[in-house]
Amino acid sequence: MFSKLALRNVRRSFRDYGVYLLTLTFGVCLFYTFNSLDGQGALVYLDNVGNPIVEAITTLIDVFSVFVAVVLACLILYANRFLLRRRKRELGTYLLLGLSQGQVSRLLFLETGLIGLISLAAGLALGVAASFGMSALTLSMFEIDVSNMLAVRFSSGAAGKTVLYFGVIFLLVMVLSGVQVSKAKLIDLIHGERKNEVLKPRPLGVAVFQFVLGVVCLIAAYAILLTFGMALAVAVPFLCFPMLGLGTAGTLLIFRSLSGFVMKFVQGRPGLYYKNLNVFTLRQWLSKVHTTYLAQTVVCILLLLAIGITASSIGLNSTLSAMTDQEAPFDITIQNRSADDSGPVDFAAVLEEGGFDTGTLLSGQVDFCAYYNDPAITGVEEVSGILALSDLNALLALQGKAPVTLSPGESKLLEAWGDGLVTGSLGIYSAVVEDSVARQLEVRRQYWSANYTGDSAPTEERLLQLLRPLQLENQFRIESRLSIYADMVGNKILALFLGLYLGFTFLLAATAVLALQQLSQAADNTGRYAILRRLGAEERQVKKSATQQVALAFLLPLLLAVVHSVVGMKAANDIISSVGRVDSAASSMITAGVLLVVYGGYFLATSLACRRMAKNA
Repeated sequence: MFSKLALRNVRRSFRDYGVYLLTLTFGVCLFYTFNSLDGQGALVYLDNVGNPIVEAITTLIDVFSVFVAVVLACLILYANRFLLRRRKRELGTYLLLGLSQGQVSRLLFLETGLIGLISLAAGLALGVAASFGMSALTLSMFEIDVSNMLAVRFSSGAAGKTVLYFGVIFLLVMVLSGVQVSKAKLIDLIHGERKNEVLKPRPLGVAVFQFVLGVVCLIAAYAILLTFGMALAVAVPFLCFPMLGLGTAGTLLIFRSLSGFVMKFVQGRPGLYYKNLNVFTLRQWLSKVHTTYLAQTVVCILLLLAIGITASSIGLNSTLSAMTDQEAPFDITIQNRSADDSGPVDFAAVLEEGGFDTGTLLSGQVDFCAYYNDPAITGVEEVSGILALSDLNALLALQGKAPVTLSPGESKLLEAWGDGLVTGSLGIYSAVVEDSVARQLEVRRQYWSANYTGDSAPTEERLLQLLRPLQLENQFRIESRLSIYADMVGNKILALFLGLYLGFTFLLAATAVLALQQLSQAADNTGRYAILRRLGAEERQVKKSATQQVALAFLLPLLLAVVHSVVGMKAANDIISSVGRVDSAASSMITAGVLLVVYGGYFLATSLACRRMAKNA
């Protein structure tokens, strides 16, 4: 009997469980997707080429998964608490009909288990699809064709870990739900939805003082962060903790002051206060003041973490991409370190003798030498290596860049063009001089750089097979775009997906907390919506009031979180830009898109659900 009743309750209350099920499903999907990274194409490729970053990524994913599981457990427990508040009248009715508290607890136990099974099945199915998209995204970071690794396999290890973690969470929810119902009083279950928190009027001066004090705390926190920088502020505890404390206190005080601030402000404008249902909307929004400002503070901090971590990981990823392009202007560069002893090697002739058609397989090549510096000849004191002007222009031409000219007797440091002259580096302790000067010097190193015409991987493998015998006789250092990209892609995956993992987790937690809070409050307000209709309120006004309450709850913490994020991203970008270029516009746009989809989607779903509750009241 209880199984049928539990199944019927879940089916009939599907709309009420909708946001809850959506949150659980997204949580399971998120957890499975990132824990199945080790079986996705990018990491499989890196593992095949022996990149040690794979082990570091999987280890960190495991560590962060524990933290994410704790966050999701707190979120699910919080959500379940609001769902019980939504159903307290129903549970009280069961007690009135003769069921014992133990039987009601058993019913909730079965319902929670059924919801857990549904969310696990749906989340794992969605996680497999998300893993395919994640694999495609990681493989898109490569500059080589690895489309044959796009196929995604079901990860039994990730699925088992997901079932284990969420099984423990659901079991904890079942136990706590039963305990909460067993301790509840019948009168509280029947009439609890009519209870508001006592709205004690506050003097306007107190609210203004709290608001000003909150702003001062935030300004002080911002000043510490921008003055000392994020790295120093985090590394030095006596700077970090005051900064975090001031920021949290400032956020709390601002939301705390709004209850008195907004009420006095609107009441002083009768035309606004008594327009439509603004009186009702404002009073209902402030009716939960003692919990609202705390929840909004927590949500604001979660949104700050979500926006900051996501934008920083995307910005760092673009920086790593720019660094990779800088380090690998050519498909391959070979440095002959023994050229000063054994002389240069004719790489083109060696390849042609081995049957490698350089005219067909290579789109361009440059063979040149770097020379020992003799200040008496070059007139340059601060460098140890010299490059001829014609060789520099040949490298620039192969990259599609304009040639360089020198005045008679002039020299320039190679750092004027950056390190991106060859794949690898010529070093910053080199200078370029006229050819007539360079030819008077002794050979120090030989370099051979080339670009491929077709598929890079087989071309490079064939080329290296011909050069490996020579590598045993000479001190060769081979740097290829493929090897550099393989190393860099591992770092990009580590930076991007750990950031996305945490960013999505915090964003999901923030939006779910707001959505469930507003749904619970809308359910409590159904009786009040019915009274409004009997008093003559139009249906359009009632729905608008429900939407406005949701909008206030969603927009206020978002606005302050965006302000926090702008300051935080300024400090984070200062660190990232120290190692490379930061594409702030791109990272901000992508983060805004993610925020719009997730946060906006939850806002839309919550607004529609609250409007439906108001309509059916």
